[in-house]
Amino acid sequence: MSDYFQGDFPTQSVSLTKSAIASPQDQSEEASRKIAITVAEAASDRKAGEILLLRVASVSYLADYFVMMTGYSRAQVRAIAQAIEDKVGTELQRHPLRTAGKAEGSWVLQDYGDVIVHIMMPKEREFYNLEAFWSHAERIELPTADDGGGKPK
Repeated sequence: MSDYFQGDFPTQSVSLTKSAIASPQDQSEEASRKIAITVAEAASDRKAGEILLLRVASVSYLADYFVMMTGYSRAQVRAIAQAIEDKVGTELQRHPLRTAGKAEGSWVLQDYGDVIVHIMMPKEREFYNLEAFWSHAERIELPTADDGGGKPK
């Protein structure tokens, strides 16, 4: 005798169509993207270098997006971190769940839950090389004013 239920299940497949109404997951993904782009804008306003936006949702359960950038002095790293907190807090009413490294200023990590921000000095960014570790993640291009796209929406 078998330990599992052997019922008469339909052998037809059921087709799924995408609804015109956005699902909660789609809305969550859009909210995450908006936070990530706002983070990148705030970092750009403080002259962060090499801003990289990665969509890691399909390859990691840690977050939907990673935003990485370079600050060229400890003071600039802290200023970028503060500018991000201020802009995301003001525009989206979100604050990091956790922040680490602000006192040292060589690598600040801000965890917004669905978006993780890494602000690193050049040495730390080169040494840890997170871009290579997450190379299989999708890179999101950020439009610039030079591209004719203005700020990302």
